[in-house]
Amino acid sequence: MSTRQIELTILMPCLNEAETLAICIEKANGYLERSGVVGEVLIADNGSTDGSQEIATALGARVVDVAEKGYGNALMGGIVAAHGTYVIMGDADDSYDFSSLDAFVERLRAGDDLVMGNRFRGGIEPGAMPPLHKYLGNPVLSFVGRLFFPSQIRDFHCGLRGFNRESILAIGLITTGMEFASEMVVKSTLSGLKISEVPTTLKKDGRSRPPHLRSWRDGWRHLRFLLLFSPRWLFLYPGLIAFAIGAVVSAVLALGPIGLGAVGLDVSTQVYAMALTAVGYQAVMFALLTKLYARHEGFFIPRSKAFERVAERATLESGALIGVGLFVAGLIIGIVQFSAWAAGGFGTQDAVDTVRLAIPAALLMILGVQTIMAGMFLGVISIPVRRH
Repeated sequence: MSTRQIELTILMPCLNEAETLAICIEKANGYLERSGVVGEVLIADNGSTDGSQEIATALGARVVDVAEKGYGNALMGGIVAAHGTYVIMGDADDSYDFSSLDAFVERLRAGDDLVMGNRFRGGIEPGAMPPLHKYLGNPVLSFVGRLFFPSQIRDFHCGLRGFNRESILAIGLITTGMEFASEMVVKSTLSGLKISEVPTTLKKDGRSRPPHLRSWRDGWRHLRFLLLFSPRWLFLYPGLIAFAIGAVVSAVLALGPIGLGAVGLDVSTQVYAMALTAVGYQAVMFALLTKLYARHEGFFIPRSKAFERVAERATLESGALIGVGLFVAGLIIGIVQFSAWAAGGFGTQDAVDTVRLAIPAALLMILGVQTIMAGMFLGVISIPVRRH
């Protein structure tokens, strides 16, 4: 068969799946025969030592060896080696039904770039998904994914999904491990690809050994990936909240102590509020620098019109001017305070009143230096370089 005639590649990553690989390949071959879709079954083997390669070859599947370890590496190696216009990928543990792929093919032929399976709509066999995954892990991570990267996908981590091969290769997937599943959805969303979701089923896998997935470790890796690809949720929003609370409390207490019922707030609270303000401001700076760096390097990170306006004005010089302005404002307060002390003959001062004004002065100088350093770092990452 000419590779130009192949419409669909059914791709299975494999690492010692001898127990279940045969039934998965047989189901995939059966689907191709029944549906009339011209396709191939491709096994991306990640170093199996249990004879999985021989089983696959004997059943007519094509095997590509992927030396680099990791779920993402195995799948990416298979996607690159695939001959089909479309690829449907799924685990080789017999938990997904490769004999029922019509809904995926229909949406792909209709022009969708990525078609996700939804196990919650299609049905989950009792015991197929641990309660921790079913009621906490998948719903929470899917909610976070939809919140950070607006989409209608309800099952972010379904392993059975189909896509247009050229569209997925074009978005530059780079993760090597379990994060690959999240990266595909996130980058497809950010790239504006057409994404849909179809019901699929999940049954208990047929292996006698434990799965490769590690709940807490891999769940954290997915969450970490979502956070790192959304600086606004990792840095900006927490930073703005911390900065606003700290700045307001610090400013109010600079005028004098306040009471909230039986609770009295004074300079000790003001010190902690100053620290919260500085930390929040630093987080906001990190968000801005992260997005500016991503913009400079061409990374897929959400950008808005407001951010683009800021990016156009954010330079080393503008950062330095703002930073110097903040520092000088704090320095002026310090000079005024020093002058008052000198006028009194450098005598004993009231510690509380002195600290009450020293705190906003120190805060402004700290924020000024932070801004100057951020501007300098921005200048470094903005230097034009020749790309090879």
